[in-house]
Amino acid sequence: HTDMATYSEIITSAPVVLVEFYADWCPHCRRMMPVVKEAKGELEGRADVYQFEIDANQELAQQNDVETIPTFIVYKDGQEQWRYSGEVTLRQLVGKVEEYL
Repeated sequence: HTDMATYSEIITSAPVVLVEFYADWCPHCRRMMPVVKEAKGELEGRADVYQFEIDANQELAQQNDVETIPTFIVYKDGQEQWRYSGEVTLRQLVGKVEEYL
């Protein structure tokens, strides 16, 4: 699992970082998997994308106030800029990240 120190490094690893908290047992998360994969491809070289499984990262999810899944968070220069819980379209997700690029 990932601790807060490592998480801090991850969210500052690139100027803009997209994080998803998900669970393997969550149907909404499963539906978002191909979307996130495609978003990763579209954002490659421009923004980093990370996914955290909440059962393996319970403390991390708690420290980031993640109460529902999937939860998407966009960071710019290590600061949270946008957060959304639930299913989103590829265009919404990529568009939101691009706003901060």
